[in-house]
Parts: sequence; structure tokens; C-alpha cells
Amino acid sequence: MKIQWYPGHMTKARRAMEQDIKLVDLVIELLDARTPLASRNPDIDKLGANKLRLILLNKSDVADPAVNRRWESWFESKGYTVVLLDSRSGAGKKQVQAAVSQVCQAKIERDRRRGILNRPVRAMVVGIPNVGKSTFINTFAGKAVAKTGNKPGVTRGNQWIRLNKEVELLDTPGILWPKFEDPEVGVHLAMIGSVNDEILDIRELACELLKLLRTLYPEKLQERYSFSEEELAQETKTGFELLEKIAKIRGCLLKGQELDTEKAARLVMDDFRSGRLGQISIERPEE
Repeated sequence: MKIQWYPGHMTKARRAMEQDIKLVDLVIELLDARTPLASRNPDIDKLGANKLRLILLNKSDVADPAVNRRWESWFESKGYTVVLLDSRSGAGKKQVQAAVSQVCQAKIERDRRRGILNRPVRAMVVGIPNVGKSTFINTFAGKAVAKTGNKPGVTRGNQWIRLNKEVELLDTPGILWPKFEDPEVGVHLAMIGSVNDEILDIRELACELLKLLRTLYPEKLQERYSFSEEELAQETKTGFELLEKIAKIRGCLLKGQELDTEKAARLVMDDFRSGRLGQISIERPEE
């Protein structure tokens, strides 16, 4: 399955970020904890060169806790400060404030020596579409100051938000990069909802997810869709056959009792994205 998606507004957004990044002290990069590497825009390292960096592994509540800890250690071994975050509930909020102070400590002390008091840290919040940047900002600010949505492309323009006396945030649109060199990256981004569903074959995507989960989390499929252990152990069984079984179990039918596999596919994707399938990580650092 090959996926590419780079709408025109992202080019404009990237140019705006190139200009605005000169105004900030810190780049806060949100990643999806379920697939941290696929959800890292490689352009951010170029844009954020010579800037202080903080990585937030967002949606950690719907990712595998054991794998979250491995990712946290992996990024720390690369020299990043990392916080596990659930921006919807606010879990990790206090740790983010502490991490900002820690990362920017030398800058704050330098300002004080120069007699610059009470100057807030200016941070740019970056990430791919649908990674939860606006939800994070609203939770962090304690009020709705940024537009949110469960689909890519809600934030289209940059906006400054004064959180408190210590921090100002610049919210930016979610942007991808022009070409996914590794086809698996595009598939993982589609799975987490960072690619517009309207350009996808949702049945093919659901089949890819089911095959992946059969390997990584067969118990989740057994629990949610009543698969038997034997059914999932049959590697000859295709992803589409698994999808058909789900369509039967969930009563996804067209006229004439024909299976509605498209409806079943959307159900599977929604179950995964919402966390109803359980805490799942589709990438691991050792891979």
C-alpha cells in the first residue's frame, strides 16, 4: 500500500514556520506515541537547528505503556528531553511545565544576568496533522484558545498564545513532508489519522492494520471481535478475510445480506484511533 499526501497549504505553512522560528527560543515537537518515528517530520530537525528542543509523546494513553517507556529511553539516549503526554485529560501537564523550565534554564539565567527579567520563553509547537497540538495548547492554557478537530487540517494559520508569565506558545498548522521515502511511514500515518481518509482505500488500510495487530496484539482482536486463537494463528488467512469476519460479527450488511466491508473497515479504524481496541503501539524502537 503506497500513500503520499502533501496538499498545497502545507508548502505555505512551512514557509511561514521558516520565518517564525527565528522568533522562538524553544521548539516543542508533538509525536504520536503509537508511532513516534513515522510521526516525526524530518523537516523539523532542519527548521529547528540551533534551537532548544522538547519532545512530547502525545496520545500515550492509547499506546502500549511498556513500549512508551522504551521510546522515552530511546529519545533520551539521543539527547532529547521527553515527556509522555495525554493532552485530552491533561496527564503530563505538570511535567511539561517542568521540562520547559529545565530545557530553557541556561537561557533564563542568561537573561537574568543581562538584567532581562520576566521575559517569557517563546516556544513554537510543531507536529504533523492530527497529532493533538491544539488540544495540548488548550489543556496547557486551561481554556479553549486553539481550534481543535479529529481530522487533519483544522489549524491553518499560526497564532501566538500567552499561557502565563513564563511561557508564550506559537501554534502552527500540522505539516507533513513532500515524499514518504519508506512506504510503511505513509501507512502508519494513515492509520493514526494524519492523512486525509478521503484519498485512501479504507478497506485496504484496515486490512493492513488487522494483519499488523494479528502479529503484535492478537489478544486485542480476540477480545474486541471474538476471533479465536486458531483463526489468528492461520497466517494464510488474509487481512480481507479477517475484515469479512468482523463485518459478519458486527452486522455490517448491504441489501441482500451482502457484507459491507467498507463499513466494517471504518469501524476497525475508528476502534483503533479512539483507543477502544486498547493500548496499542505499532512501532518499537528496537525495530
